[in-house]
Amino acid sequence: MKQSVLLIFAVVLLIPSNVFGVERGERFSVELNSGVSLATNKLIGIKPYPGLGFEGLLHYHLVPQFGVYGGWGWNHFGVGKSFIGPDASFEETGYILGVQYKQSFGDSPISCYLRLAGLFNHIETENSEGDIISDTKHGFGYQAAVGMEIPLGEKWSLTPGLKFNHLKRDSKFDDVLKKLDHNYVSLRIGLVRYF
Repeated sequence: MKQSVLLIFAVVLLIPSNVFGVERGERFSVELNSGVSLATNKLIGIKPYPGLGFEGLLHYHLVPQFGVYGGWGWNHFGVGKSFIGPDASFEETGYILGVQYKQSFGDSPISCYLRLAGLFNHIETENSEGDIISDTKHGFGYQAAVGMEIPLGEKWSLTPGLKFNHLKRDSKFDDVLKKLDHNYVSLRIGLVRYF
């Protein structure tokens, strides 16, 4: 099964760009985005402070409107006084694999995008010294995003957007298993380079 998927992916990569109508030089792009994240619920009874996140993504454009992407992401949320100690934090890191649909606004060079992705992430709980006191191990979640792509020139674009992440994982605290239901909204701005 894995060999079949890899073979299909390799064939798609080798098909000339003009077969799908993607202009030469715009089959791939790299995106770096960052911004503020706001938890939409409590984690094990603790309301996290607004956090900060970052993603690095590689896009593969099958046609001008549709593509796939993958990458790595990091989100950090601080907490005040809690059963895990003062000034602790939650860090979610892991991998992203998804699909993107993009549509232009008429004749405008500006377009909007919709992204749906699977996550393979974990949540580390850290004390005020930065020591890991609990780790959920990696597990599956999802991400949905909507935003705009604003060209800054021939090969560069700006991508302001809004993302929603969901991840449910179990973690042990003093040999007690607790469920972390991590949901948050992120306001992001990214920079994309086509090649």
